[in-house]
Amino acid sequence: MASWSAPQFIELIQSLTATIESLQHRIEWFERNLFGTKSERLRVLENAQQLSLGEVLAPPEAQAPAKERPVAGYTRRSTARDAAAEDTESVPFFDEGRVPVETIELKPPELEGAEAGEFEVIGQKITCRLAQRPGSYVILKYVRPVVKRRATQSIHCQPAPAGVIEGSRADVSFLAGLLVDKFAWHLPLYRQHQRLEDAGITVSRPWLTQISQRSVGLLEPIYDAQFASIRASRVKAMDETPVKAGRKERGKMRIAYFWPVYGGHNEVCFPYFPSREAANVYTALGEHPGSDNVLLTDGYAAYASYAKKVGITHALCWTHARREIFEAESADPEGVREGLRRIGVLYDIEDHIREHNLTGEAKRLHRLTHSKPHVDAFFDWVDRILEAHGLRPKNPFINALHYARERRAGLEVFLTDPDVSPDTNHLERALRVIPMGRKNWNFCWTELGAKHVGIVQSLIVTCRLHGIDVYTYLVDVLQRVAEHPASRVAELTPRLWKRHFAADPLRSALHTRVA
Repeated sequence: MASWSAPQFIELIQSLTATIESLQHRIEWFERNLFGTKSERLRVLENAQQLSLGEVLAPPEAQAPAKERPVAGYTRRSTARDAAAEDTESVPFFDEGRVPVETIELKPPELEGAEAGEFEVIGQKITCRLAQRPGSYVILKYVRPVVKRRATQSIHCQPAPAGVIEGSRADVSFLAGLLVDKFAWHLPLYRQHQRLEDAGITVSRPWLTQISQRSVGLLEPIYDAQFASIRASRVKAMDETPVKAGRKERGKMRIAYFWPVYGGHNEVCFPYFPSREAANVYTALGEHPGSDNVLLTDGYAAYASYAKKVGITHALCWTHARREIFEAESADPEGVREGLRRIGVLYDIEDHIREHNLTGEAKRLHRLTHSKPHVDAFFDWVDRILEAHGLRPKNPFINALHYARERRAGLEVFLTDPDVSPDTNHLERALRVIPMGRKNWNFCWTELGAKHVGIVQSLIVTCRLHGIDVYTYLVDVLQRVAEHPASRVAELTPRLWKRHFAADPLRSALHTRVA
């Protein structure tokens, strides 16, 4: 074995030390994600009692006994109440305009029998109970009399009401409910099929898939119009999230991606692409956006390349920079706590801006006056720590500070542009429907299915952003889209639909009967 010199031993020790620190950081990340809280709030770092993986898996006798706290027992005396003084309607828990109500009248025993004449009704008390039928399906039976004209002996019969899907037995209310259950509440079609069978309704499972696809096909022009509105926004946020779509080989699915884009009018679309290639950004946003456009992202290189090539501003997310620091807590707890405190000040200022409804120039000046000094101080602090660290082996905390410093230009964009958010949290909240649904339907068997998921989720999430009832919206636009002028299809996007049609939406025959 060749002899080792002192510098070689030092270099080897430093390399092994860095490897050990990296592996230790990964183990601690694993423990936190498996057993710890997922919150990134600053107070999480103050919890010194978090169990380690070894402590969790240790046998019971190795763990300290749980502390017991005596609780005093007592008996509470029930108080007598006057029935006439009880008021159960002081806090209604449902919307009578949207929930069918069946009234059950209870006749007092005092009004029956020989002494009934001695009592009189002076008022009424109402008690409401939430009830449920097995399934919520209704059959609309249209009875159409066949008439014959005596003079000519000709026979006439009123035609059946036209359906949204020609020749289908599905009412528009069923189509809307099918989409809401699948995409808003993540109830797969096979489970809905089981629920239909339990409710005494016999339909085929493929039929549900077919009418779902045809319904989404009716909504696609609305999705396209909304995506066009988002592309026209000056400030856009973009991200990507994986989904299994399309068969790769026997027993395996392909990994594809939704690339959600959030526009300036609180609209979001989920375009589907079969890969995570940078070319998808160009396809989604176009190659000729306005020169004053801003793209806000998490820092993925594909976005930086796109922004540089088309000549727009690339803003970056403070939440991702903060997360890098947060994840390095085990490497330097004091340094991490200080970094999170400094970033927290910026969010306190943003809270003040929201509380006082500052917009436009007032918002820009407030950020320049209050946020910019703290941003400058944060990066001065980063520079001092990195300079003091010198050429010593890096650790997760130092890597996190490098991550923030390299992105300084993008992190400072929000200071001078009041329309730019300091983070992509609004987009991440909107795209949560994809990972949430993924846990239920696991994958999309075809790429067409994945595309349909993106179309419907785009409309559902945007409805929620604008406070629109999704079921009411779908019932209306599924009936309206076939007759609406193609040149004005943008009026059916949730944002504009709320302005034009929300006050008097089209209803199904079922709603008319309930009313």
